[in-house]
Amino acid sequence: MKKLSIIGMPMDLGQMRRGVDMGPSAIRYAGVVERLRNLFDEVHDLGDIPIGRPEVVIDEQSNLRNLHLVAEKNEALSKEVDQAISSGSFPLVLGGDHSIAIGTLAGVSKHYKSLGVIWYDAHGDLNTAETSPSGNIHGMPLAVSLGIGHKMLTSVGGFEPKIKPENIVLIGARALDEGEKELIKEIGIKVYTMHEIDRLGMTKVMEETIEYLKERTDGVHLSLDLDGLDPHDAPGVGTPVTGGISYRESHLAMEMLAESKLITSAEFVEVNPILDDKNKTASVAVALMGSLFGEKLL
Repeated sequence: MKKLSIIGMPMDLGQMRRGVDMGPSAIRYAGVVERLRNLFDEVHDLGDIPIGRPEVVIDEQSNLRNLHLVAEKNEALSKEVDQAISSGSFPLVLGGDHSIAIGTLAGVSKHYKSLGVIWYDAHGDLNTAETSPSGNIHGMPLAVSLGIGHKMLTSVGGFEPKIKPENIVLIGARALDEGEKELIKEIGIKVYTMHEIDRLGMTKVMEETIEYLKERTDGVHLSLDLDGLDPHDAPGVGTPVTGGISYRESHLAMEMLAESKLITSAEFVEVNPILDDKNKTASVAVALMGSLFGEKLL
């Protein structure tokens, strides 16, 4: 019995550009429930985690934007994700900015001894309050999940760390801050930058990723930021970086993950309909979900 639980996390508190809070609505409008009903025995849309309309608050001590609220809302998300997995359901989280991964990973990692993570993104999201040029928490969730960062964030879910550096594969990186580059080298995270994707081809990158994670993990979470794709294919994102992964390469990656049967949870984040062209980016997200969950052309 294949069950899917869709959880909306309409949070834009982790960064400065408004609009990404409408991401879950845009993805639903693009037909996610109808599309995935064909691929699961049961699809439950659990609605959205309530965020409200909070004022922007910058924490004086850490200089982090909306620190308390981001921690509080991610705590709520982690409980929802935890419950979905406990009920035998595959959790699919719709973002929202990438700071929501703090809550998703807190909920997911309770169920695995050695959780793997595929971070499909133009950015490393490995900043801390000390290395971040902006204080935006959406640039920190991977570091936070490794137990690196502000205690209020690393302790979401009641334990830390959620993941180990050797269980992470970062795919599509092309905009890394200096502090992130140092951390990647220091703790040994496997990274496929756009250089590797161009040089090796997406088939090889995904074969190596699947092989690498299969050996060492008991579950794999996919965290897909739509800015991992080239802005030509996914224009509706807050922090676009040119020279990204193509639409077709992304479908191939998702199809290979579907075949591998490795993925046990997923989130699709940073869809911003205000910056989009006729809901194109949300439609791309839904199409990629179709491929991830085993949709076939023939």
